[in-house]
Amino acid sequence: MAKSPISSDQAPLEQLRTVADLLETPALARLYAYVLRDGPVTVADAVETLDIPQGTAYDYVRKLEAAGLVAEISDGRPSEYDAEPVSLTLSTDGETQTVTPALVAAVARREEDGDIDVYIDRHGLDGLALALDYAFEYVDGTVNHRIAARELDLSPLEAEVILQALEPVAAEYATTK
Repeated sequence: MAKSPISSDQAPLEQLRTVADLLETPALARLYAYVLRDGPVTVADAVETLDIPQGTAYDYVRKLEAAGLVAEISDGRPSEYDAEPVSLTLSTDGETQTVTPALVAAVARREEDGDIDVYIDRHGLDGLALALDYAFEYVDGTVNHRIAARELDLSPLEAEVILQALEPVAAEYATTK
């Protein structure tokens, strides 16, 4: 017997805290992106695929479940989990930024891709989100690295490096943008 779908009636501040953790903890972001992309999955699937400790995987699943981003969808053993796409828009001082599954997936690559890690260190998460917007256009062929460099105020080399690093994410999430 299947359990009910993911509930959206979770406390908004708890969801905000978990989304902030997704952006600060690449391993948590990797787990969320994996469940969203490949779900339904078991914790054992995640442990094997992502090469994370079992205890950490269970802790992360519970954290995501408490925020309503992941839900147990089966009564059987082992339990299967599926994810709800995150979409959180923040506005401060006239600036607006939206946290999307693609941004979380980009953060998830931080530990594996030194170029993304260096870019976040230099330009922050807001800079990464903006570069990701250009990566979608880069994948579409409507922007090249020189245009992105001018618009992002980067050297052409740095723009090319980050666009290439974000290209797999943009290609994967292009239909959900």
